[in-house]
Amino acid sequence: MQTIMIVEDDQMLNTGITFNMQMDGFEVISASTIQGATEQLNNTEIHLIILDVNLPDGSGFDFCKKVRERYTMPILFLTACDMELDVITGFRIGGDDYITKPFSLNILRERVFALLRRSYNHVNKVDVIRQDGFEMNLDSMTVQKDGESLALTPSEYKLMKTLMERKGEVITRQKLLEVLFENDEFVEEHTLTVTINRLRNKIEDEPSKPNYVKTVYGMGYTWAGDCH
Repeated sequence: MQTIMIVEDDQMLNTGITFNMQMDGFEVISASTIQGATEQLNNTEIHLIILDVNLPDGSGFDFCKKVRERYTMPILFLTACDMELDVITGFRIGGDDYITKPFSLNILRERVFALLRRSYNHVNKVDVIRQDGFEMNLDSMTVQKDGESLALTPSEYKLMKTLMERKGEVITRQKLLEVLFENDEFVEEHTLTVTINRLRNKIEDEPSKPNYVKTVYGMGYTWAGDCH
């Protein structure tokens, strides 16, 4: 059974989400503060976090940064503001999706299902991909660069895997959106750009001058690897 942690200080909303997630068969852990969420995270295996941006003892963005230092489970932000800067900030620090209050619980459920499908229902043809100094373990969903572990989110991992498996090929933005998000109608196109930039920041020596993930202007992206 997969476990979802809900970090939301609005007790009525927290209870409503908890009830719906439990009805869908998930184990649910609730917290109303960053401190409470941190304690739960340290003691329980969590598969997905639903995280409010504004919490009594701090920012959900700050908590997300702390989570990303150690964990790669999907994070879905709940926010009272749909300002573009806040949305982009959430993606850049490691969030995988967001939903603006007030929202439909049914839409929230579908986004949770989509995130978990993308993260855990993958079919592996080989156990390890070794290329250009990187080692990608497809069973544990871990990546190392020159022997040093990289903390990738599920979306970053799937993006890197897709590009590495088709090294030298140009993959269109539309194709990458289909591969990464499985035609999820709720995903906006700029999410791909943000995910590309986050991946580059983690794997490139100079993200502004990428050697691995190259942009092919007007077409898409390619894994150039050691062809630089």
